[in-house]
Amino acid sequence: MKSSNIGGQAVLEGIMMRNGGKYSVAVRKSDGEIAVDVQDYHSVIPWKTPLKIPFIRGIFSFIDSLVLGMKTLMFSASFFEEEEEEILTEKEAAKQEKQDKLFMTLTVILAVVIAIALFMVLPYFLSSFVEKYTRSRTAMTIFEGVIRVAIFLIYIFLISRTKDIKRTFMYHGAEHKCINCIEHGLELNVENVRKSSKQHKRCGTSFLFFVMIVSIIFCFFITAESQIARVLIRIALFPLISGVSYEIIRLAGNSDNVLVNLLSRPGMWVQNMTTKEPDDSMIEVAICAVEKVFDWRTWQKENL
Repeated sequence: MKSSNIGGQAVLEGIMMRNGGKYSVAVRKSDGEIAVDVQDYHSVIPWKTPLKIPFIRGIFSFIDSLVLGMKTLMFSASFFEEEEEEILTEKEAAKQEKQDKLFMTLTVILAVVIAIALFMVLPYFLSSFVEKYTRSRTAMTIFEGVIRVAIFLIYIFLISRTKDIKRTFMYHGAEHKCINCIEHGLELNVENVRKSSKQHKRCGTSFLFFVMIVSIIFCFFITAESQIARVLIRIALFPLISGVSYEIIRLAGNSDNVLVNLLSRPGMWVQNMTTKEPDDSMIEVAICAVEKVFDWRTWQKENL
């Protein structure tokens, strides 16, 4: 199966799809209509060279996905605000835009800090409690990794219990189904999308799972005696771990190798928690988002 390189994410009652230099956001409004916004995609990194260097590009891609994800989430949420927005003057609108950008930047920074604290630092401190029972560095590293994966799975399980997140996970399933439908050579319509798989090897959930696994390998080589140094090294390694995980997920999305498929299997299992079967109205939104930025018919003729 050849990769189409189109990707996206679920937003509030909708889906964002990105293809190269453009992205679209399709949202099902409360009146049933589908609102669509198409924009040019601009990386947070103004230089193109770092975005082409293996292991480095993954770091910036991770940051880009956080920024774009937050921006598109804010766009989708704007359709469901309880109060009508007052009409702003040009000066007020410019000020509001600056405030939104600042809020977005702070939110992304906070998200990264929380992720590092929750998935990198906390597992280390929890694993240190068994240090008095064993001096084996291998055992300590494995135990830390088990705690890290357990926190990740528990976190996904807990958020999946809320009503809004359940619907978001349904849209996530619609996103995957659309991409799988295209990449398997089927015409992009509701019927074909419905019968396509809701799992995909290039999913962000699989990427995060690979981050968990790669971090176990990297942490095994941390030999600093000082506890503070161990924590700081773990934090410093996070960008590199993200870069390596990105290359793995990139390889998985472009290969049907038996070994690669085997390595992708755990992440695909985890996707059972983050993707749900969508209804037809959600599939229609996903199709709309895809077709605004991707000529799937031409792609299929040239690649399949």
